[in-house]
Amino acid sequence: MFIAMNRFRVARGNEAEFETIWRSRESYLHELPGFIEFSLLKGPEREDHTLYASHTVWAGKAEFTAWTQSEQFRKAHARAGQGRPVSIGHPEFEGFEVILLDDNRTPRVAAE
Repeated sequence: MFIAMNRFRVARGNEAEFETIWRSRESYLHELPGFIEFSLLKGPEREDHTLYASHTVWAGKAEFTAWTQSEQFRKAHARAGQGRPVSIGHPEFEGFEVILLDDNRTPRVAAE
């Protein structure tokens, strides 16, 4: 598994507009093989900004890379940077390969 995150510093007072932009956009992620899930996360508030992160989970790094080179990626990001800026600077990308996963989605099998 591979987790891709972009961190955004959204200028204080622009949080609602930033969230509306994300809620109203078409991501096309569901069209890509290997896409598992997306989350938009709201983090701590600072003096001049609120931290947000977009978080996608992929079957592997190759599937994520294919997304970044796809027509769906170009369509999803066509409006990026248009309109009034609501964030401070560019998003900061962070990619992680999953080493250990523990969740409640699959039943545990006891070791014998």
